[in-house]
Amino acid sequence: MKNSILLIGCLLIASVANAQYDSKGDEPSLFRPGFMWYYTGIRPAKTERLRKYDRLIFDITYNDWIGDQEPFNNHWASIGFNTNFMFDIPLTKGNTVALGIGVAHQLTRVRHDNLFTKTSDPASTLLVPKTTQTFNKNTLVGNAFSMPVELRFHKESWKHFKFHIGGRIGYQANMYSKTIFGSGADRDVVKDYGFPDLNPLIYGAHVRFGFRNWALFANYHFNKIFTESSSTQLNQMQFGLSISLY
Repeated sequence: MKNSILLIGCLLIASVANAQYDSKGDEPSLFRPGFMWYYTGIRPAKTERLRKYDRLIFDITYNDWIGDQEPFNNHWASIGFNTNFMFDIPLTKGNTVALGIGVAHQLTRVRHDNLFTKTSDPASTLLVPKTTQTFNKNTLVGNAFSMPVELRFHKESWKHFKFHIGGRIGYQANMYSKTIFGSGADRDVVKDYGFPDLNPLIYGAHVRFGFRNWALFANYHFNKIFTESSSTQLNQMQFGLSISLY
């Protein structure tokens, strides 16, 4: 048992020592960034292959909107989650400039104290303050799929500062209002998917700025959530933290 513990300790020390390689010098690095730094597949990595970064990115975000409603007036627990699968395409020697392209899923949740109402002529959606009707929680929830494209700048070493700027276009798969009435045994959850003019197209811009596997993240949708001109005009936005695991 003691020998096994000693062996594991030696391996961890060796891994940490190897991780200090900063790509300076003549020897190409075989290391990979992130959680799976030392994973190279079935065969060893080719020495001439450039290191690649930020291929699996998770964004933990605060979600809000801007337009007819002022931003930052919604509940702090408006938490969303994005998953990004990206190809990192080096454009320069040392991969200091690269192109990122891939697919992403975006879960948005905006918790607010208002009510969505619908009109039939024209088919529109209005966000109005609640009056006599009471509820415990009201949340706008959406799922979207998109294709992000971004230009990436970072230093050559694996301990690098990075800056990503890009955009995305995609499809709003669904969006619904989740309202919770009562509590305990009297708790009632109502989901309303019936937005008559929900915009199925999403497109926007995003940035990431950070160090190594961590970055601050911001995303803004240029499209309105609802398409009818008489509807409440809202644009989605996100702020949060990104972590790259591979």
